[in-house]
Amino acid sequence: MSALRDVATDSPIPLSAITQWDFEADVAVIGFGAAGASVALEAARGGAQVMLFEAASGPGGTSALSGGEIYMGGSGGTPIQRLAGFTDDTEDLYQYLMLSAGPNPDAAKARQYANESLSHYHWLIEQGIEYKASYIAERCIEPATDDCLIWSGSEEAWPYAAQAKPAPRGHCPKYVGAGGGKYLMEILANRVAETNTAVHYNARAVALIVAPHQEVHGVAVRIDGQLRTVRARRGVVLCAGGFVMNRDMVRRHAPLLLRSQFPIGAMDDGSGIRLGMSVGGATVNMHEGFVTLPWYPPSSLVHGIFINEQGQRFINEDSYHGRVSHHAISQLGNRIWLLQDQATYATSEMQTFARMEIGAAGETWEEVEQELALPQGSLTQTVAVYNQYAAAGTDPLFHKAARWLKPLDQPPFVAIDCRVDHCFYASFTLGGLDTLPSGAVCDESGTPIPGLFAAGRTACGLPRFGAGYSSGLSLADATFFGRQAGLHLSNTLR
Repeated sequence: MSALRDVATDSPIPLSAITQWDFEADVAVIGFGAAGASVALEAARGGAQVMLFEAASGPGGTSALSGGEIYMGGSGGTPIQRLAGFTDDTEDLYQYLMLSAGPNPDAAKARQYANESLSHYHWLIEQGIEYKASYIAERCIEPATDDCLIWSGSEEAWPYAAQAKPAPRGHCPKYVGAGGGKYLMEILANRVAETNTAVHYNARAVALIVAPHQEVHGVAVRIDGQLRTVRARRGVVLCAGGFVMNRDMVRRHAPLLLRSQFPIGAMDDGSGIRLGMSVGGATVNMHEGFVTLPWYPPSSLVHGIFINEQGQRFINEDSYHGRVSHHAISQLGNRIWLLQDQATYATSEMQTFARMEIGAAGETWEEVEQELALPQGSLTQTVAVYNQYAAAGTDPLFHKAARWLKPLDQPPFVAIDCRVDHCFYASFTLGGLDTLPSGAVCDESGTPIPGLFAAGRTACGLPRFGAGYSSGLSLADATFFGRQAGLHLSNTLR
């Protein structure tokens, strides 16, 4: 083993250097978040011998930090959607997934998920995850109650609503308050414990073990400071999260995210992606990431308008909070404001948490403009044009839906400070290894690398475009395509 003392994540170990294996299994899973748990469950239940390695001291990963929301629909709708009075056609779900994926969608993954999303809902129920038969029409980030169905994306906003019939698809687990992800992971971890999966904590994967033609035969793992070799007869599955906590990788691949001072992650240091790259795995959309300033609820704020430091609007404000925030962080300069009048202004704990405060106030929009030191006429002309068309129920510039249009004409007026360098703009990465729906990692030619798979944020899946992200897509992708990798490996012999 001394010959392997200086292994590095970016350099695979040749199979010829291995004189003995410390562990052997059919499937070696790296990472015990939602993706890793789903891989292990399906592979073990299919008869594979599974070993799962987690760098932390317990299960959960970034999945446990989430709200636990999963994006689901299609096939006429889930039982929760139907009870709330919504039908959700599979083609509408597919079209929305394609649109939300931006200029580089994965049609095969979007098609499979749209077709099988309803069955995935039932699979989650079978694991013991509970969903309350309830619907929240109010715009929210995640319920403070144990209610389930919410609008979690830009389904009702332009341009999505013009091409796919809207339906609420965010399914939150029956859990009161924040922390639904912890609840979801506890249930999945309990199900994993019921299988023959051998779980090792404080175990960090440090290098892949490959044959001369880059066929992956195993992985080297450091457990409690000791290097151990693991033979994986059917494959290694990388489920080690994204790379938002690795600021050097963010600087190289997704520098826009450096403007967000609040990265969301647990062990998301990019190690899983780098392991895949070390054996020729191609990456996709590494520049993309999710960014949000949680600026609503209350819903009345959606009647307002966002402006940049030139006093100009830049987005239809009825879009999902992440889409609005993505466009905000893409503006030149750090100064962003949300304009409201007396009829629309309201506060909530969310604004206090996000550090959104009143930046200027006045009895006229001219006074607000002057207090913000904006170019003369910039803000006032923007508001005048908006008010003119809002009074007629239209928004020709940004296509904000009529239900959210209201002239901002009731003083006093305020500009809510949403500065990029001050407020709570949170972020995580969306780029990762290029994979097939089976989880197989591909090289630059699109050819699968034998023995190597990935799921969750280590792979580039359904959520792959910051401006199109919807809450619940990450857990939907992690659990569903984690399952696909596990099912594939349970039927694979080498």
